[in-house]
Amino acid sequence: MQLDDLYRRVIMDHYKNPRNQGTLDEEAVTVNLNNPTCGDRIQLQMQLEDGIVKQAKFSGEGCSISLSSASMMTEAVKGKSYDEALALADKFSEFIKGEDVEFEELEDIEALSGVSKFPARIKCATLAWNALRKGIEHDNNNNNK
Repeated sequence: MQLDDLYRRVIMDHYKNPRNQGTLDEEAVTVNLNNPTCGDRIQLQMQLEDGIVKQAKFSGEGCSISLSSASMMTEAVKGKSYDEALALADKFSEFIKGEDVEFEELEDIEALSGVSKFPARIKCATLAWNALRKGIEHDNNNNNK
């Protein structure tokens, strides 16, 4: 099996069997974002406590890249500190733009490597990660007042 085929299978697995799809209670930080160029829409909900992403769930509509990226992201950030989650988001941004970055502990994310060849799809892949940033920023702003 070629690497591209394996990556396609990983993406489709996350698309058809998304991890952490659903909603959290009303105590969750909720971020709604959309990608008007593609029609992707995501709602990310996170339980954020003491600078840790305790839980993350998403719902929405969109292409396989957008929704599989959301599935991968929610898996990747659970249990991470805000700094770790934001560093991972920065690393993902570099990766999706074609920079040489490895995800040792998060191999599924590497399946999105081909997105860098299609600039219009980068917004699809980064939508959930941008929601993560906004949610953490919102929580930091509210807790530092």
